[in-house]
Amino acid sequence: MNSILMDVTMENTISFRLTEEQDMIRQMTAEFADKEIKPFAGEWDIKDHVPMDVLAKLHELGLTNIGVPAEYGGQGLDNLTRYTICDELAQRDAGIATTVVASSLLASDPIMVGANDEQKKWWFGRMLEGAMCGFCLTEPGAGSDALGLSTKCTKDGNDWIISGTKQFITNGGFAKQFTVFATIDRAMGNKGICCFMVDKDFPGVKIGKKEDKLGIRTSSTTEVIFEDVRVPGWMCLAGEGKGTPMLMETLDYSRTAVAAMATGIATGALNASISYANERKQFGKPISAFQAIQFMLADMATQTECSRLLYQKAAWCQDNNLPFKMLSNMAKMYAADTAMKSSLDAVQIFGGYGYVKEYPVEKFMRDAKIMQIFEGTVQVQRMVIGKYLTTEGKYSYTFS
Repeated sequence: MNSILMDVTMENTISFRLTEEQDMIRQMTAEFADKEIKPFAGEWDIKDHVPMDVLAKLHELGLTNIGVPAEYGGQGLDNLTRYTICDELAQRDAGIATTVVASSLLASDPIMVGANDEQKKWWFGRMLEGAMCGFCLTEPGAGSDALGLSTKCTKDGNDWIISGTKQFITNGGFAKQFTVFATIDRAMGNKGICCFMVDKDFPGVKIGKKEDKLGIRTSSTTEVIFEDVRVPGWMCLAGEGKGTPMLMETLDYSRTAVAAMATGIATGALNASISYANERKQFGKPISAFQAIQFMLADMATQTECSRLLYQKAAWCQDNNLPFKMLSNMAKMYAADTAMKSSLDAVQIFGGYGYVKEYPVEKFMRDAKIMQIFEGTVQVQRMVIGKYLTTEGKYSYTFS
């Protein structure tokens, strides 16, 4: 299934089609992924291997720098195009997509949101040279409670000293730079949170345990430990105690990216299921001729299309400076649940073959599960949406 992006003017005339440039980028991504990723993803998954050579090729194509603005040497892609790339990559391998999203979008969005010109030049300049990035928020005791941080930052002259352990850090094994959230004092609550740019080579930055994961095994997930790491004062983003608004806005953007990846997984599972159902014969005819299979495929296709439209609307609102928080939460929640359900249905359609690693759908199922967990669980998304609706006291389908 191709992505269907909205070509929308500010007069709200909507055409459900790709622009010529968006379609060119989508096709380039799909062709590369079909040649360089899809045939090897299963083997990498079994070996728990991150293909650094493929990431280098993605960098050459500009696909590891999709979040870099034009004024800092990047392509200046809009959010619709960025998320389309994430969708297409995840259709072939969600681990590679996660690596790209974590570096170019999640870790870099705080830079977009809160950095000054000097900070942006440092961060994006290194990315253009090939540096991958990591986003250091989650801790052993702080997951859904994103602001319940224990990692401390202490002012020391013009510098800061950071101490603490971050867990489940995507790209932790090879990232060259991190955005790190820490607190001056937990008693200060939201007002004590700071965000820093940290060079991997700063003394005291250590890579801890590598996680042996259920899915997205082609991405690196590790602990990152900060042992009295001295960070120059100019690398504190937005100023002392200004980290909370940056974090909230970053997560709203990243949830749309996760929705795009989840939609990619659902699309991959659906396409594999259609092909298999047309080839597999039982009782003298393809199983696609049976109504039970047709109903499953129909639900998978409809829910995948809804997921894609939701993340695209959220992206359109982002690109047009319109409120998007509720939409990004809706998109992430719905697309993650769709990816899980569609991949489970794909395994059912494949029957016994769906349960073995020779076929791709068991991997889609394992990869899908994390989409319901990271960037806020789907339960948290429902809480956020519910709170928004009850606070506003109404729901209106508008762009205003």
